[in-house]
Amino acid sequence: MTKVARRRGSALGLVLALAASAAFAEPVKTSAGLVDGRAVDGGVRAFLGIPYAAPPVGELRWREPQPAAPWQGVRQATAFASRCLQGRIFDDMIFDDTPSEDCLYLNVWTPARDAGARLPVMVWIYGGGFQAGSTSEPRQNGARLATKGVVVVSMNYRLGVFGFLAHPELTKESGRNASGNYGLMDQLAALRWVRDNIAAFGGDPANLTIFGESAGSFSVSALVASPLARGLVHRAIGESGAFVGRNALPAAGLADSEKQGAGFGASVGAGSLAALRAKGGEELLQAALKAKAWFAPNVDGYVIPKDPDQIYAAGEQNKVALLGGWNHDEVRAGVVLGPERPTAASFTTQMQKRFGPAAGALLKVYPAGTDAEAVESAAALAGDTFLGFATWKWLELQQKAGVPVYRYSFDRQIPVAPDTKVNGVPATAADVGARHAGEIEYVFGTLDSVPKVTWEGADRQLSELMMTYWSNFARSGDPNGAGLPGWPRYTGGTGPQVMHLDVKSQAQPDALRARYQALDAVLGKAPAPDAPTSSSK
Repeated sequence: MTKVARRRGSALGLVLALAASAAFAEPVKTSAGLVDGRAVDGGVRAFLGIPYAAPPVGELRWREPQPAAPWQGVRQATAFASRCLQGRIFDDMIFDDTPSEDCLYLNVWTPARDAGARLPVMVWIYGGGFQAGSTSEPRQNGARLATKGVVVVSMNYRLGVFGFLAHPELTKESGRNASGNYGLMDQLAALRWVRDNIAAFGGDPANLTIFGESAGSFSVSALVASPLARGLVHRAIGESGAFVGRNALPAAGLADSEKQGAGFGASVGAGSLAALRAKGGEELLQAALKAKAWFAPNVDGYVIPKDPDQIYAAGEQNKVALLGGWNHDEVRAGVVLGPERPTAASFTTQMQKRFGPAAGALLKVYPAGTDAEAVESAAALAGDTFLGFATWKWLELQQKAGVPVYRYSFDRQIPVAPDTKVNGVPATAADVGARHAGEIEYVFGTLDSVPKVTWEGADRQLSELMMTYWSNFARSGDPNGAGLPGWPRYTGGTGPQVMHLDVKSQAQPDALRARYQALDAVLGKAPAPDAPTSSSK
C-alpha cells in the first residue's frame, strides 16, 4: 500500500469513526429558524422537509424561487414534505408523501457529531424526465450513504408545466428576457441554501458535490454549464444523461418554448399570463397530461445562456471534477421484449431509413450479421441514442477542460422480482440487464427498498463499493481509496480507461470508443437549439 493510500485510509477511518458516534441531537439553527430532526440508523440524524424557498403558488407560480418565510420556535423536521405536483408517469416510482404546488423543501442526513465536523456535502437531484420525481422515494434515502462520512442533501424541484413552462409574458416580466427553467432555478436556490446553512449540520459548504440520475444527471450537466452555479458546485457526478451531444431531452430554444407555452395557455382557455395563474394547479396538471405536453429546460439565455454543446466546447463551463457514466443495458428490455423483435434484415433497413448515407458507418459498430447480433446492436443503439452517447460526449468535453474525470459503466445484471414483466411479457434478469436507473439503489445502499427482489451477496458488496467510490470522490475529487480496485482517470486520445462496476469491478480500456466516435460524426451535425433572440422578448 502506498503512503498516499495509507493516508487516505487513515483519514477515511477517522471520518467513519466520527460517523459511527451519535450525531448531535440539539436543534439546528438555519437562516429561517430552528429545526430538529430524528436519529436514524448508523449514527445519522435526518432533518426532513425543511423549506428552502417560499411556496411557488399564486403570483409566485412561474417565478424564481423566493426566500422561505422565517418561523418561530423549533420546526420538527421529521417527515418528508409534499412532492411537487405531477402525474403518475413512472411505475417504478414509490413515494412517501402527497403532491402539492407547495413543494420546495429539502432534506439533510448528517453523521456529524457537531457543527464543526466540516464533512463533504453531496446534493442529490432526482430523475424523472423533468415530469416526475420526489425526494421521498425510499431508494433515494440518504441515511446509508451518509454513514460514509458525508452530509447528504436532497431537494424537491418544480416539474412539468409548473417547472418549465415558458411564455412570452413570463419572458417580459422576468426582467432577464428569459422564462421557463424554474425547476433549475429551484435547484440553484437549494444550493444557495446549502451554502448558507450546511455548516450548522456539520457540512463543509466549500466542498459540495452535486449528483443525479437521468433528468437529475441532465440537471447536473446544466448546472456545471451555468454561470449561476459558479462557486456553488465544486464537484459533479452524472449518472446516465447530459444536455450535450444531441440526446433524448434536448434543450429547446426559448422562442420554441414560448410558442409551446402560449399554445398550451390557449388550449386551456387562458389567453394571458394572469388567466394562467388564476387556473387551479390540478386543472393545469390534468390539461398537460391529457395533451401529453412535455415541458423541460430550454436555452433561456439566463440559467442556460446558450446551447450547452457550445458552452462546453468553448470551455466556458464550471471547471469541476466529474465522475460519470451510464448503465450497460439502459433500455435493453424494451428492445428484446418489444412487440417487434429486431432481425438482421429489419435492423439494417431501419438504420438506412434513420441515418441515410451514414448507416453504413454505423452498421460497422452496430453490426447485424445475424438476427442475434442485430438484437444486441439494436439494444445497444437504443441505450446510446437515449443517454449513453450524450453522457460520453459530456465526459469528453469536461476532460478537455483539464479537470479530473472518471468514467464508469454499470454492468451488473440486476436481479428482478419473479413477477417482472416488460410490455406484458415475463422478463428475466438477463432480459433486463443493467437497466436504466437500476444503479440508484446501489449508490444509496437501499437495495432492500425494492420489493420482491432477492439480492445476492455480490449486490451488497457492489453497493458498498459504489457508496465508497462516490463518497471518496465527494471528499477529494478522486474515487480511489485503500483496498479498492484502482480507478484511473479518464483521458482522451487512444487510452481512456473505464471502471466496470459489476460482480468483479475493474478498470479496462474503452472498448466502445469507435462506437461513440461514429455516433459523434452523425449526431454532432444535428442543428443546435435556437438561441434567444430579440423576437422572443
